[in-house]
Amino acid sequence: MSSTRYLETLHQAWGQSFAIDKVLFESKTEHQHLIIFSNAQWGTVMALDGMIQTTERDEFVYHEMLTHVPMFSHPNPKSVLIIGGGDGGILREVLKHPTVENVTQVEIDGQVIEMCKTYLPNHSQGAFDDPRLNLVIADGVEFVNQTAEKFDVVISDSTDPVGPGEVLFSSRFYSGIQACLKPGGIFVAQNGVSFLQTDEVTTSAQRLKPLFKHVGFYNAAVPTYVSGIMTFAWASDSVAQNAVNLAELQQRYSASAMQTRYYNPALHQACFALPQYLLDEI
Repeated sequence: MSSTRYLETLHQAWGQSFAIDKVLFESKTEHQHLIIFSNAQWGTVMALDGMIQTTERDEFVYHEMLTHVPMFSHPNPKSVLIIGGGDGGILREVLKHPTVENVTQVEIDGQVIEMCKTYLPNHSQGAFDDPRLNLVIADGVEFVNQTAEKFDVVISDSTDPVGPGEVLFSSRFYSGIQACLKPGGIFVAQNGVSFLQTDEVTTSAQRLKPLFKHVGFYNAAVPTYVSGIMTFAWASDSVAQNAVNLAELQQRYSASAMQTRYYNPALHQACFALPQYLLDEI
């Protein structure tokens, strides 16, 4: 990173860079290097350990698709577990669902939450103050393997599988998820940009299939997660991916009375269609 540009280092041979108009915050936390800066094109940008995590301009694509696809696929999601998601975007979208009675969010790095409240307040929009939230600062893998709670929907909003996020792609994590899902429960997780991170998808498929009856993937195009479509893993013992018909999705979406900028029921159905190169791999 120079004094005026931020170079993403996710891929060794290729990357993207951002002009840094102003560094808003930079620190080495207990777990990772965190920087938040402003950029004329993308607004406020957050990066961890050389990887772009979120921007003001396009965060809604990722957060809406990782949240609303499982939430509208479940007939009555009352209890939700979020692993990671320290910027508050997933929590914001989960709490839009009128059926939700309680949300537990487990984030390993409390400083990420505090800095995002300060510098990315539009991500959470006050969601961390919602009385339905139980916020736990802890390791997500340990939590799912130790908790006695059960959840209708579990959403893993982790970093890429390097550093602190690596364990959130492990078989031990997935086994813990299976144990804390209620009957009819659904688990989803971000799974990288599949064109350059195909091994993330294939590894997740190999580790999830022995544990869940229904395993699949869906996708969305998130501009700053470059090089193709962002892939999301889906796992459930009861609900097959794309099992809910369009009419039912439209009814649930209308009943929620929520406003979305990317997600809609037709896109929900379409997002489970995958390119052939990815189908060949999994």
